[in-house]
Amino acid sequence: MSDYWRKQRVLVTGGAGFLGQAVVARLHAEGCADVVVPRSKDHDLREAGAANALLVSQAPDIVIHLAARVGGIGANMARPADLYLDNLLLGTNIIEAARLAGTAKTVIVGTICSYPKFTPVPFTEDSLWTGYPEETNAPYGVAKLAQLVHLQANRAQYGQRGIYLMPTNLYGPGDKFHPAVSHVIPALIKKCVEARDRGDATITVWGTGAASREFLYVDDAARGIVAASENYDDAEPVNLGAHEETPIRALVETIAELVGFEGELEWDRTKPDGQPRRCVDTTRARESFGFTATTTLTDGLRATIDWYEANIEAAEAATI
Repeated sequence: MSDYWRKQRVLVTGGAGFLGQAVVARLHAEGCADVVVPRSKDHDLREAGAANALLVSQAPDIVIHLAARVGGIGANMARPADLYLDNLLLGTNIIEAARLAGTAKTVIVGTICSYPKFTPVPFTEDSLWTGYPEETNAPYGVAKLAQLVHLQANRAQYGQRGIYLMPTNLYGPGDKFHPAVSHVIPALIKKCVEARDRGDATITVWGTGAASREFLYVDDAARGIVAASENYDDAEPVNLGAHEETPIRALVETIAELVGFEGELEWDRTKPDGQPRRCVDTTRARESFGFTATTTLTDGLRATIDWYEANIEAAEAATI
């Protein structure tokens, strides 16, 4: 622990959310006592005036922007316009409000969904502009990627200090399990737990199981974000990941085993797989600010399952 965070006033948009709570906890653990967590019911950051007023009134030294509208493949297919516009406005308004307020540093958390559909594995940051994102999550991915351009343009023209981080698929205790917004791991945990409790002989899973993903435990992601916020100050984007590619079929089998579901898996091949493969090169994060993920997928899944089963009602309540 250094003295750096003891001297900082930090505003965390989305600080009451899944990733945000982990980031706020990490900031406190690093000695930051002055953390501001605005709530969306009080500050609609999709409105430029609200973002400007918030940054002026709170006068933070650092803004960590985590507020987002998110969801899995289903949500991205059902509400692409909402996910595009809301995320574009949230990021654009925060970046500009921070610039106008003279905020010393702005940290934007993007998404792995911004990478092209057929990016060579492992994804390097230089591959971001080599193609169009996978269709089912392209609106969300493009909206986030626009914020990288915005930060780089403002750095070049105004000298605004801002960094852009791209975590891989996040999971862990506190995740959202409502079907309207859940990502792959919480959706699969919920499906397996319910099938086990009903005594079902089978469960049906979307796609073929051949696609792969990389999963980053939420506490590891928070540690990476806080480390980058302190130690990284470059215009180039940075991957945050565990550098471990997991086929969806293997993921489902692991979750079923950990949950105790003993039935068969049936694959609905009429449903999309999403991006064929995902695994990132984490060299830049390791070399630039010393970040390496430490939580194994099995340990992280076990902790997530335990939390879900102890908090089912709260876990399934969030719908945005």
